[in-house]
Amino acid sequence: MVDELPDGLVPRHPMPDDQRRVLAVMDAWWAGFQGDAGSLQRSLLLPRLFFQHFTDSSFLVERDDGALVAFLVGFVSQSQPEVAYIHFVGVDPSVRRRGVGVSLYHRFFRLATARGCRRVRCVTSPGNAASLAFHTGIGFQVEPGDAMIEGLPVHRDYDGPGLHRVAFTRTLTDPTSRL
Repeated sequence: MVDELPDGLVPRHPMPDDQRRVLAVMDAWWAGFQGDAGSLQRSLLLPRLFFQHFTDSSFLVERDDGALVAFLVGFVSQSQPEVAYIHFVGVDPSVRRRGVGVSLYHRFFRLATARGCRRVRCVTSPGNAASLAFHTGIGFQVEPGDAMIEGLPVHRDYDGPGLHRVAFTRTLTDPTSRL
């Protein structure tokens, strides 16, 4: 099944105390992507509120010994109830390309579909080639933007001045298609 995890990995919903654990692994998992500025951006994108108010639509994956190996923070839009949004995802480099990320996304797709969503949206940084490849590989479409950077349509200043993003959307008519 597409959302099975490798042996020894267990999914669960996050709790407020998990925020510190997630923030503690981000620099290592992103290998310093975009330096100190990137580190600050990532930490500011995951305030504690996500681990308090979006726990039932978010997921963590741990080893049997409790070590964190992946997380997905997502939610159903309050103002567009037919849209679910994946806010932030991280996978430990030691378990990448083993189906962990795909499993998290499929769990979220099922949850969103059950809650009446028809689309999932998310964004990434223009220079994050691994994220771009992953999202398009599992059926996300790149949305048109208002500028081009490195051949990609981007939304300038999407997350603030100089914080350009590539936006994706995926239809949920068949949440397991294109794997």
